[in-house]
Amino acid sequence: MKITSARVIVTSPGRNFVTLKVETDEGVSGIGDATLNGRELAVASYLTDHVIPSLIGRDPRMSEDIWHYLYRGAYWRRGPVTMSAIAAVDTALWDIKAKLADLPLYQLLGGKSRDRVLIYGHANGADLEATVDAVGKYIDMGYKAIRAQSGVPGIEKAYGIGRGDMYYEPADARLPTETVWDTPAYLNFVPKLFEKLRDTYGFEPQLLHDVHHRLTPNEAAQLGKSLEPYRLFWMEDCTPAENQEAFRHVRRHTTTPLAVGEVFNTIWDCKQLIEEQLIDYIRATVVHAGGITHLRRIADLAALYQVRTGSHGATDLSPVCMGAALHFDTWVPNFGIQEYMRHTDETDAVFPHDYRFEDGHLIVGETPGHGVTIDEALAAKYPYDPASLPIARLRDGTLWHW
Repeated sequence: MKITSARVIVTSPGRNFVTLKVETDEGVSGIGDATLNGRELAVASYLTDHVIPSLIGRDPRMSEDIWHYLYRGAYWRRGPVTMSAIAAVDTALWDIKAKLADLPLYQLLGGKSRDRVLIYGHANGADLEATVDAVGKYIDMGYKAIRAQSGVPGIEKAYGIGRGDMYYEPADARLPTETVWDTPAYLNFVPKLFEKLRDTYGFEPQLLHDVHHRLTPNEAAQLGKSLEPYRLFWMEDCTPAENQEAFRHVRRHTTTPLAVGEVFNTIWDCKQLIEEQLIDYIRATVVHAGGITHLRRIADLAALYQVRTGSHGATDLSPVCMGAALHFDTWVPNFGIQEYMRHTDETDAVFPHDYRFEDGHLIVGETPGHGVTIDEALAAKYPYDPASLPIARLRDGTLWHW
């Protein structure tokens, strides 16, 4: 069996997605997500110009060897562009292998560890009252876990305030939009938000919050301490994680669970965090961490230290990635939770899938492969639409972490 062709499909049904389709001489094909929000064409070029030519003629069942060929053989290792490209290939090859076996993908990974996957949705509002109402709407829809983000008094365009009711797309302009950040205002406000949420809904709903890398380690420790009475499921990305040691200070000063890793690309980005138990949840995902092959290694390392998975799942991951992630989540023994931000109707039409929402969970289908396809004719009707993620500055003009 040989790979005969592969091509990149770039489409924008509400937002930009990059998909790799791999075809074989036996008529079986597979697809993988290669989307890197705001840098989509960099991955598309990496695949088209450098990866695809080296795939032709290879046996698609040799996914382990192909993974190492693309990782070690490139010499320039790691990084989001390289690892997103490798992930697209890896996901497509797992899709092919599962189809050849006539099995849903989770069966090739080792079978089910659970019948359904706990997910969390995104509730946000322009102010505290609107966010409280939004959380209530998610509870009414059956969600058991909800991320709460709110506008902050004195901060215009606070992170997480979405356009539309069920999805959030921050890439909003061809060139980056500039926003202003005020840490003291944020630290004063967030505990009030969660106090109000617990007063309104009690402690049964699981509540999460994303800091989005905005705080120093000491500020993050302060926030975690102030949120302890409200028993969050987790506090996400509380401080930039390039320096893994920074989480030691946060850990020493708060028992609020810590989650990090949506921007991680390899096991080396989280090795110390996991081995020293400085986090509770690792948020690396299929598309940005080298595919299922590499994400399995991250999860296995995490399991040794009682760290659970909590993969990123915003709308900048296509349904292809979500489908693969749900098969991974269904299998992985140390699963924690899966982020799930619903896609637009246009996106769902371009990427038909068999996973479904039920009572606060997602359930994978039994279709051979990862259960997601692409309507290429429909995808062609949505041309690439350049868009960049925002940036943030402090009030004095200093460039900060968006």
